[in-house]
Amino acid sequence: MNERRKEPAAASERTAPRFLELLVCPVTKTSLEYDEKNQELISRAARLAYPIKSGVPYLLPSEARTLD
Repeated sequence: MNERRKEPAAASERTAPRFLELLVCPVTKTSLEYDEKNQELISRAARLAYPIKSGVPYLLPSEARTLD
């Protein structure tokens, strides 16, 4: 039988909103804000933006960019 494969969802759709609510900044242990436009998780307390690549949040300080 030939099964039809589903097309992969966009990165923002693969990172479930409920899952994002459970994540915290690894530096400050405070909540993160989701920036859909830039595909980042923002830690206001640490002034860091963690990237989301292919729906996977990279919560490593070495991967984060510093916020101005």
